[in-house]
Amino acid sequence: MTAMSHGPLTQAEILLDGFLALGTPDGFRAELIEGEIVVTPPPDGDHEDCIALIVSQVIRGSRTEMQFSGNKGLRLGNADGRPADHVIPDGTFAPQDLRLYRGAGSWMPCEGVAMVLEVTPTKPRADGEAKRRSYARGGIPLHLLIDRDASSITLFSAPKGDDYRELHTVPFGKPVTLPAPFAFDLETADFL
Repeated sequence: MTAMSHGPLTQAEILLDGFLALGTPDGFRAELIEGEIVVTPPPDGDHEDCIALIVSQVIRGSRTEMQFSGNKGLRLGNADGRPADHVIPDGTFAPQDLRLYRGAGSWMPCEGVAMVLEVTPTKPRADGEAKRRSYARGGIPLHLLIDRDASSITLFSAPKGDDYRELHTVPFGKPVTLPAPFAFDLETADFL
């Protein structure tokens, strides 16, 4: 629950309290994105295979030793009087020496996260753009999106305000260059 204020609760405080108290069925995940609660069903096997392909390359290829967490809740700032976004990326990467996940609660701040990973579900969700804006507002330097419907990978970078200023999209089969702290070419042929 949020800290009690000296007056009546605001709509944002009521929404956040309700969200944090929400119980979801096993395997489902609930997120609070731009003032809306989004519940997502468990992913399919191809979704998880995409994540595994990325993680193994990042662990092997990165110039900086990386730590990975799947489905780690991030608390991201927000504007317009809404409560902070509570977003669960498919994966987060952070430099190993930061040990960001050690002692972190269910919802950790995003400071130190080097990249978030998202894989589109089999049924497109309306929250993709909202999540991207949340990551940008949180200052997460890189957002990697594997779009299974378009057979492409997009790297969003240079966050500023509510979005990323740069994006680079390649079709499956072409490499995408991940900048520092990763500093290697991510191969995408296995996604074909």
